[in-house]
Amino acid sequence: MKYFDIFNGDADGICALLQLRQIKPVDSVLVSGIKRDIKLLEKVHAGQGDKLTVLDISLDKNRVELLKNLHNGAEVFYIDHHFCGEIPVHERLKALIDLDTNVCTSLLVNQHLDNQKYLWAITGAFGDNLKVSAENLAGKHQLSAIEVSQLNSLGIYINYNGYGADIDDLHFVPDLLYKKLLPYQTPFDFIQDSHSVFQQLEFAYKEDKAFIAEIKAEYQTQQIAVFILPDESWARRISGIFSNKLVNQFPDRAHAVLSHNKQGGYLISVRAPLNNKTGADELCRQFSTGGGRQAAAGINHLDKSEYEYFVNRLTRQFSKPLKNIYENSDL
Repeated sequence: MKYFDIFNGDADGICALLQLRQIKPVDSVLVSGIKRDIKLLEKVHAGQGDKLTVLDISLDKNRVELLKNLHNGAEVFYIDHHFCGEIPVHERLKALIDLDTNVCTSLLVNQHLDNQKYLWAITGAFGDNLKVSAENLAGKHQLSAIEVSQLNSLGIYINYNGYGADIDDLHFVPDLLYKKLLPYQTPFDFIQDSHSVFQQLEFAYKEDKAFIAEIKAEYQTQQIAVFILPDESWARRISGIFSNKLVNQFPDRAHAVLSHNKQGGYLISVRAPLNNKTGADELCRQFSTGGGRQAAAGINHLDKSEYEYFVNRLTRQFSKPLKNIYENSDL
């Protein structure tokens, strides 16, 4: 019998697995990748009696491989918050899936574990840009403002590390970063004791973030804004953080941030308006490599010839009147 831990390489996926394995350690095969590498079950060929834990990747995008592994005799525990479609009914599948826009996988694991590792859950929620949910959980446990700020920063740094067109763009391979975090029972222990890793993430994040000030909108209206980042590694790494910054700064506007990929097209991050967190997944699923959740979704490859079509679909998706008018998008 083998254990497989299959998890998204962003903060939510990593922090969800940290909670589970610090409570129930197992010697598992780790399967992860960049944040956009979501068809992770393609990499797993389980057999009779094997146990799979799947975290923070869309069931809908992994349906065929999930059913194949179940057919081969594996047991699967599936926890997620992305669009899932119809959840299969199977005696060896346990699914904990919630599409609520204020929930992420780390928070679902926290509920499952009765708050035993809530600090990692808060970190994961901050990384997934669920600031209100993270702050609410922090408030229930009476964390200080300094502690909340530290968890927020760590969540952002871990999440930032997951973005890129491929592994070469990242500072840490996600499964390696998970292994570096695992020995620390709390995020505060990690921040205090693993200065080199934390400081490397912090320095890299701040260095890349400095480029944001120079980025201007390619196209914008009262309802949407589209940004095309330069074809640089720093731009691919900062794309998700930049998307979150935009939606926090302009909460009534939808945003699309386009990065160049190695196929000669665009990799796209879409954020629904923060004050109406719906529609991002619906938009992105109209494209063959698209998916995600209601508030935040993406497209792994868009041919450059489809750019105008994408902008038209983005405009139609988020065409409701807005409460505020923005004259520019300078950050």
